Amino acid sequence: MCRLALKSADEPFSPYEMLMAMEAMQEGYDGSGLGLLLRGIEFDDFKLKPNHVILSGIAHTENALQRMADFMGESGYELKYQHEFDMRPGIIETRNRKRFKYVVRVYKTPDWSNLTQDEQELRLTETRLALRKNGEDHGGDLTIFSLWFDVIMIKEVGWPLQIGDGLGLDDDRIKARVVMAQGRQNTNYGINLYACHPFFIQGISTMTNGENTAFIPIKEYLLGRHIPGYLGYHSDSEVFTHILHYTTKVLKLPLEAYKHVITPLKTEELDHHPQGDFLKGLRTACRRLIIDGPNAIIGTLPDETCMLVMDQKKLRPATVGGRPGAWAIASEMCGVDALVPDRDPALDFQPMREHTVIIPPERKELKIWSQFDPFTIPQAA
Repeated sequence: MCRLALKSADEPFSPYEMLMAMEAMQEGYDGSGLGLLLRGIEFDDFKLKPNHVILSGIAHTENALQRMADFMGESGYELKYQHEFDMRPGIIETRNRKRFKYVVRVYKTPDWSNLTQDEQELRLTETRLALRKNGEDHGGDLTIFSLWFDVIMIKEVGWPLQIGDGLGLDDDRIKARVVMAQGRQNTNYGINLYACHPFFIQGISTMTNGENTAFIPIKEYLLGRHIPGYLGYHSDSEVFTHILHYTTKVLKLPLEAYKHVITPLKTEELDHHPQGDFLKGLRTACRRLIIDGPNAIIGTLPDETCMLVMDQKKLRPATVGGRPGAWAIASEMCGVDALVPDRDPALDFQPMREHTVIIPPERKELKIWSQFDPFTIPQAA
């Protein structure tokens, strides 16, 4: 099993806080990968503007770094800021890299005043994918994790605190309102940085603890949609991110529908559901996206909404707890304890198979939604 943790807070905090919390759950991962997603970024020496996007990844050679810079400039992106990590030599595992650089660069987007929001998001996706392919075409010397308005992704092989110390993440020069972290236990695939959770597409991110035994049919269905960004699949859990994207961005259904897509209710349950006919149709249309766990899935949306869902087997634990202004989700209670110690633990919640736990962007209280409850269906649906 892997170990997962998420914190969402009104006041931006250091990602190093998440790595300390991961230490409390250390027995659940093996050092084969750490992934961090930071959302709602605050730099200590630069203020982001609405037309700024952040590129994050790793350039493994100077040549790769130059190609990346040239491509971004030729594509109309103007470099405004680059974060220089306080690297501590010898702590980060280099895996025989001769020269490498962790990339966190802020760009001003081209003039997209004539584009819709969806068209702008597609441009960002196409740019990210072009850079990723550029790296793959050059022997994997450029690894690109995200290109988005207020997101940073860091992925590396090693133990959480080792990586945090190696990158100087304890210096508080980067803070965020939402941080996701996963300590990987490598069970099915070779070590590949793209296989480290969280996964990302168009501002949507998820990470998973569990095994996705329905991976192949789900992957084939998603690839058949020919949607930019549905590719790679170095991990069987990456499809959960794409299903969330497909549900909310392509089908344009609310977050609550995600649970109905991946773990639909039985026919006899839908017979008594106030939206049973619609949900039966959704189940039929998306039947190849039904998962087979055990899985616990933690995710975030572009507006900083956070969520937790379990599958029907409910064999991968997860707990949510907190207080107004600060909430945490973790694989173990000790993880929640480390992230929000000043809460009432009696109010902690462990979801059952029908629940979606939602932390809204305003973070005043948890929303616990059941599949047996109705939800708003858009008219277009």
